[in-house]
Amino acid sequence: MDPDDPAFAGQREYTPFFLRIYDPVILGFLAPAVWRCPASRLVDGYQRHVGSRHLDVGPGTGYFLDRAGLPDAHSVTLLDPNPNVLDYASRRLERLDITTVEADVCRALPLPGTYDSAAMNGVLHCLPGPLSRKAEAVAHVAAVLAPSGVLFGSSILGRSAPHTRLGRSILRTNNRRGTFDNLDDTEEGLYEILDASFEAVSLESVGTMAVFSGSIPRVG
Repeated sequence: MDPDDPAFAGQREYTPFFLRIYDPVILGFLAPAVWRCPASRLVDGYQRHVGSRHLDVGPGTGYFLDRAGLPDAHSVTLLDPNPNVLDYASRRLERLDITTVEADVCRALPLPGTYDSAAMNGVLHCLPGPLSRKAEAVAHVAAVLAPSGVLFGSSILGRSAPHTRLGRSILRTNNRRGTFDNLDDTEEGLYEILDASFEAVSLESVGTMAVFSGSIPRVG
C-alpha cells in the first residue's frame, strides 16, 4: 500500500515481528483486560457464521479462523493490503484451501464470484474515518456476498464507550499515531453503516467493543 494512502497508517505496524507477538499481547491481554471483550467471544462469531465459501478481511494472524472448527480444505479467501499479514496467516492456515488477495477494503474488491460469509474482525476501528467513509468499506464487502450472505466481526468503539482510564489512554495514543481512527465511532453509528448495506443487523456491545453481524445484503 502506498504510504500516502489514508488507510496506510492503520496497517503499517503489522510487521513480521508484531505478528509474532500479536496473539499474546493483543488477544491475550488487551482484548480481555483493556477492551473487556475476550477473544473467545469473537471466536464464537466465526463458529456461528462461517459459510462454505468464506472471505476474511484483515485476517491478522489467522487466530480466529484457526479456532473456528473448520474442516481441512475449507475454502477461505484472505484479503489484506499488507503482504506480511497474508503470508503469516496463510502459513498458519495451510490445512485450509487458502486464496490470498492483496487489496484494500476501502476500494471496490477485485474478487470473482460471491461468498457465503465474510468477516471484518478488528478492522473498522483501523480504517480512516469518518464513519460515512467506513460505510463504503462495508458496502464493498456486501457487494461480494451471496443474497443470503452474512458479514460479521467486531470493532473497538471510540470515546463514547465506557473505557477504563487505561483504555482511554491507549485509545488516544493509537488515534494520535494513526493506528486507530475511531474516536467518533459509536455503537449507533456502526449500526447505521451496517443497516445501510444489510437488511438484518445485530450489534452488541461487549466491554468497549461492538460485536456485530449483518445478513441479506441490500441490492443496489
